[in-house]
Amino acid sequence: VHHGRVAAGRRRLDREGVTESTVLLLGGASGVGKSQIASDVAAPFGASVVAVDDFQVVLERMTSPERYPELHRWRLHPEEVLALDDAGMLAHTRGYAEVMAEALAAVIANHLESGPPILLEGDFVLPSLAMQTTYDGVAADGRVRAVFVVEEDERQLARNFLAREGEDQPRRARASWCYSEWLREECDRLGVPAISSRPWTTTLERALAALR
Repeated sequence: VHHGRVAAGRRRLDREGVTESTVLLLGGASGVGKSQIASDVAAPFGASVVAVDDFQVVLERMTSPERYPELHRWRLHPEEVLALDDAGMLAHTRGYAEVMAEALAAVIANHLESGPPILLEGDFVLPSLAMQTTYDGVAADGRVRAVFVVEEDERQLARNFLAREGEDQPRRARASWCYSEWLREECDRLGVPAISSRPWTTTLERALAALR
């Protein structure tokens, strides 16, 4: 009952313009540096950072391969995924992200309705998610903002993975680059802000500018 009163009060304040629940989306392929700036991007908005990876773990635990095959494909058939060509790997990644979008829409709706502000950060955030006018029946009303970080150089992604994990991963860098290029094209098509990961010294500044 107490939680209901708090939520109702927050919605009243929203309507009166005193406060506003905001959902920020920080997307981009693996290795572009999203997580390094996530907290600093969220801070000016008073938002908490939520890693989309956490939802992946929950969904994989709570769903079946029969209902959501893409969610379980890597866990059950890693050799099959590793054998995919560029187009196949991109299709797999997009399929996974589309399933994630269903779950993220519900999370966004919850925070739009009762707050508090959050920043959702992860590889599987799609540009199209930022363009929805409603989320599970809750109007966005301009409160969902997004920026995507992209990296144009496949070799830089390989260097990033090596620096971060101490292992050369050319296949992963290739897959990440293909996905990053697709995200960049989608952002351009939909009119969603996308920024280059470099120069790194201005990435945070440019991300914040894109969200304001």
